[in-house]
Amino acid sequence: MTRPTLPARVTVVEVGPRDGLQNEPVAVSTEAKIAFVQGLASAGLPVVEIAAFVRPDRVPQMADAAQVARGLRRRPGVRYTALVPNIRGLTAAREAGLTEVAIFAAASETFSRRNINQSIDESLATYGEVIGAARDAGIRVRAYLSTAFGCPFEGAVQVSRVAELTARLLELGAFEVAVSDTIGVATPRQVFDTLDAVLTRVPIASVALHFHDTRGTALANVLAALEVGVAIFDSSAGGLGGCPFAPGAAGNLATEDLIYMLDGLGVETGVDVEAVRAASREIGRVLNRPLASRYAAAGPPRR
Repeated sequence: MTRPTLPARVTVVEVGPRDGLQNEPVAVSTEAKIAFVQGLASAGLPVVEIAAFVRPDRVPQMADAAQVARGLRRRPGVRYTALVPNIRGLTAAREAGLTEVAIFAAASETFSRRNINQSIDESLATYGEVIGAARDAGIRVRAYLSTAFGCPFEGAVQVSRVAELTARLLELGAFEVAVSDTIGVATPRQVFDTLDAVLTRVPIASVALHFHDTRGTALANVLAALEVGVAIFDSSAGGLGGCPFAPGAAGNLATEDLIYMLDGLGVETGVDVEAVRAASREIGRVLNRPLASRYAAAGPPRR
């Protein structure tokens, strides 16, 4: 049987400390967040999104973003990044010592309005200013494109729209766009169709994918994207998280589950799945609840 050629190595972008924790009702201490980030970095994750520099009244869990950033013992070779919505957030991230940030646009107008109170075009104008200021400060900017596979308010999103907005974000100066399944509706066929459209407009090296496992399809979607050649995936330790402004969006793709599958496929990541599991267990104790990751619950198989 002929097997598809998969990327030899994948970059895993860990979003647990930000996307994973932002909607948790239990207040997590700054010290616990720092320990979580450091445990994930020590596990070999090359990119860790540590926080969001957003309004505390909208996302209270992220109110200590600057303290988290300043309290880290930075591990050489690890990229530490944070979400910023505007120039104010960028300035705070820069003052906290970060050299990489992320912005978050949407592929549907209603979600954009509900999430950041701007139309898509207004948000891109704002992000153009953020990217310009970041460039002047020597800060790299990654972009998320939310609701790329479906919107909780509008339903289906046209793949041509996703391709257009991915291209516009790169043209503004983002170095990478995470095409995101914010509410966990994507299926492998959608992944193929979306990537067919996106990759006619942008290089594959600039495309990441961000899947939620709301309906149990995240790993299947990763496998589909691997077959196309995508080699950058977001995930959240323990399967924590979801978007607080998207109904039904709980549950990111679990980092442990992703690493276990990639290890089984012979795709290198440089990540120690048991070390990620240990970091997840610690934050699970803080949250006082079981985590969604299947691997975190089951552990390694007997050999």
